[in-house]
Amino acid sequence: MIPVIDFSKLDGEQRAEALAQIANGCEEWGFFQLANHGIAEELLERVKKVCSECYRLREESFRASNPVRLLNELVDRETEGGVGKRLGDVDWEDVFVLQDDKPWPSNPPEFKETMKEFRDELKKLAEKVMEVMDENLGLEKGYIRKAFSANGEHQPFFGTKVSHYPPCPRPDLVDGLRAHTDAGGVILLFQDDEVGGLQILKDGQWIDVQPVKNSIVINTGDQIEVLSNGRYKSVWHRVLATPDGNRRSIASFYNPSLKATIAPATKLLSAQSDKVPASYPMFVFGDYMDVYVKQKFLPKQPRFEAVAAAM
Repeated sequence: MIPVIDFSKLDGEQRAEALAQIANGCEEWGFFQLANHGIAEELLERVKKVCSECYRLREESFRASNPVRLLNELVDRETEGGVGKRLGDVDWEDVFVLQDDKPWPSNPPEFKETMKEFRDELKKLAEKVMEVMDENLGLEKGYIRKAFSANGEHQPFFGTKVSHYPPCPRPDLVDGLRAHTDAGGVILLFQDDEVGGLQILKDGQWIDVQPVKNSIVINTGDQIEVLSNGRYKSVWHRVLATPDGNRRSIASFYNPSLKATIAPATKLLSAQSDKVPASYPMFVFGDYMDVYVKQKFLPKQPRFEAVAAAM
């Protein structure tokens, strides 16, 4: 099972234990869940409510979407005796993105206020998690945040992806979300309490990320892998389409500024008298994103090679 960590232990006598658990989550799993993370349950319940209502308002438009059309065409070919292969380039997902500089849904009326409050709390939690990573890696406090802001010159990117995975009549023919690693830094996921489907790839096997009520799932993206010089890995994950239930998924991304330069932390390249080679190139995050958007669902290592070749 994916590790579930009591984040409140960081503030008490069990701090060392909590630090070790988070280090293990970063090094061995790339995914872990935080309980007692400090975000009020009352706010989390409001988030569930407004996102569920927002989805209901969008439900009809999803029925007319490209994934539904393509799946229906594939099923029709099967019915007529044709051979249809699995849909490999679409996701069975209804999704929209929340960014500070873009318009947000205005229905239901409480959506904007609730999600703004939630995002503010998540951003603070992300910065606390990054400080724990700094400490566990032996870096100065605030190192990752400083790197993501180009030494304070630019704001890191913080965006939220609100997804629903509706019931799928043929989950054998399409993924909820295809396997990928995340491009950025720290990802905070508020997933469904009851409907599963999220899986990570560990030791060659797909493992379920079990629903834990009101927990926040944390995973590390490609830029944390680079900064840690591979000590923390970004992990392949996917979402399965399911025939029953409607899965809610709210993922927030604390990423570097597009103008930030990312490279392995210098301190991690020298341990006492021994020099450790850099396993990743130095690059500007915006250049990495140019590569990532074209190769998101492809093997990870060629992305680093491509961005290194472009320097």
